[in-house]
Amino acid sequence: MNALTRQGHRWHDPFDLLNDLQDDFGRLFSPTLRTNGANGGRLLTPSLEIHEEENQFTMSIDVPGIDRKNIDISVTGNTLIVKGERSEDVKKKEKGSFYSERSYGSFQRSIQLPSEVESEKIAANYKDGVLELVIPKSEKAKPKQIKVDVK
Repeated sequence: MNALTRQGHRWHDPFDLLNDLQDDFGRLFSPTLRTNGANGGRLLTPSLEIHEEENQFTMSIDVPGIDRKNIDISVTGNTLIVKGERSEDVKKKEKGSFYSERSYGSFQRSIQLPSEVESEKIAANYKDGVLELVIPKSEKAKPKQIKVDVK
């Protein structure tokens, strides 16, 4: 008896398992997590891009449709945490909709940076649905130049 094709007492098409696996991978790598959050909303996973420079990190996070008042940024050690929430438009909800792929709900991204940062000097700018952060490295994390005298 093959465990892959027989469940209980009914036989199943083995390609159903492959389709299920493909669906699981699709959900895993989807830009938005399809798990229901609070109030039936979806948990969002915004895309981000990080560049490391000598003295700082520069980060861009895609958060379209999220009001800047609903974005919270905090740092503990070398962990940056960005939280936010996109609320459903009440007017649209009253009128109903035929079809929607928009995700509503909250998100939280925790990003481990490779070195400590100066959290009090982080600069944030929000424009056209992109949150840009400039995160200065702490003095002890910056590379040090040591002169070596040759005799």
